[in-house]
Amino acid sequence: MKYTYLIINFLTIIFPIMLSFDRRVQFSKSWRHIWPGLAITGLVFLFWDVLFTVKGVWWFNPERIVGINFFGLPLEEILFFLTVPFACIFIYACLNYYVKWQPNIRLTRIISNMLLILSAVLLILYYDRLYTAVTFGLLFVLIVYLQFMVNAEWLSRFYMAYAVTLIPFYIVNGLLTSIPVVLYNDAENIGVRAGTIPFEDHFYSLALLVMNVGLFEYFKRRNSKVHG
Repeated sequence: MKYTYLIINFLTIIFPIMLSFDRRVQFSKSWRHIWPGLAITGLVFLFWDVLFTVKGVWWFNPERIVGINFFGLPLEEILFFLTVPFACIFIYACLNYYVKWQPNIRLTRIISNMLLILSAVLLILYYDRLYTAVTFGLLFVLIVYLQFMVNAEWLSRFYMAYAVTLIPFYIVNGLLTSIPVVLYNDAENIGVRAGTIPFEDHFYSLALLVMNVGLFEYFKRRNSKVHG
């Protein structure tokens, strides 16, 4: 069915939008802080997406997309970089409201260091595989900047939220890779999969979401200072 990817995008975002008007979390009031980060992060990741598509890192099943393309990317793939981060920022905001516990500074640094070690090792071993190299290179830079250069205080809450987002991640990416909507060239990744989901997808998603949340927090703080 040509509407498969479009329907997946719709189902990803419809419930976060509907629940945004909950009187307790009031996520709808934070929407204005989300859009700039979605735009900036979207441009960064769409650049890589176009490159990956051109280089044959992945491609899209023509039977599962409507056939509207921009710069060689299906419309649905562009929407993916809006719907998924929006839904995950919604989860992040809900956890901030309902869950007061968060990993302490020591645990947060341990997680960051483990991600840096993993990224460095895979970059050394698989520097010639485009998806692996870009994913872990970008993640390495982001974690170094957020943990050790600006000491982002929200990073501990992000790690907790990311763990929760793995539940919808496995549903959405599981559908995309098992139907399949997106097909991968294993010559450009390490060839390890969780079910049908490439190992790199977990960390590509992590980089995408930490960048979005970081920009969300930045614009939220800037707005509060302007109106404070």
